[in-house]
Amino acid sequence: MATPQITPDPLSADDIAGYFTRSDGTFLCARWGRPLAPVVFGVTEESLGTIKGAIEAVASLAGLDVAETDPEIGANLMLFFVRDWGELTETPGLDRLIPGLAPLVARLDRAEANQYRVFRFDEGGAIRACFAFVRMDAHMQAAPADALALTQAVQAILLWSDRAFSAEAEGRAAEPPLARTPEGQTVLRPGIASVIRAAYDPVLPDVARDPVHALRLEARLRRAS
Repeated sequence: MATPQITPDPLSADDIAGYFTRSDGTFLCARWGRPLAPVVFGVTEESLGTIKGAIEAVASLAGLDVAETDPEIGANLMLFFVRDWGELTETPGLDRLIPGLAPLVARLDRAEANQYRVFRFDEGGAIRACFAFVRMDAHMQAAPADALALTQAVQAILLWSDRAFSAEAEGRAAEPPLARTPEGQTVLRPGIASVIRAAYDPVLPDVARDPVHALRLEARLRRAS
């Protein structure tokens, strides 16, 4: 897997705000306040290495450590890969981690969704845990393993808008976070890499709810260019 590129892309404050403005119009940008302690379920040993490599690469970009365990909750980044959403209700103990798991599974099944994430936050609003669920439908199975792994790592590293990287988003936020080089390598888009790096500037807060935060991120992107 290629290391994520960090060459800055000329994103404006409006571009950046689009990644963190939710469908209800509110702005929310949150980052992890602790090292990542990942665990992956439902993949082969070969795929496990690819996924953990992607997590480590994106964590390095953010300046986050990757640990064996979280002292408070053990694993704080859990990725589940399933062929059918119903498998989640059969996973022992998962209903204790995800309250309302059965209704959630039914909703995902009706929507024919292929991925979903649940975040938990500490008292200060920083990300405390992330549970990522991926249903390996035809679209997901067709994706290269490195692209799938890097996409999941990127979407777990920050609390992006619920519309970011989707057809419902506008402007830059509608673009996928990854690109393919002419040589066929999967890389992180330079603009997304620069936003991640900026969002983890130690001077900035772990959570921001004011859109002016996008201006702070833009200033750091300009300074890095």
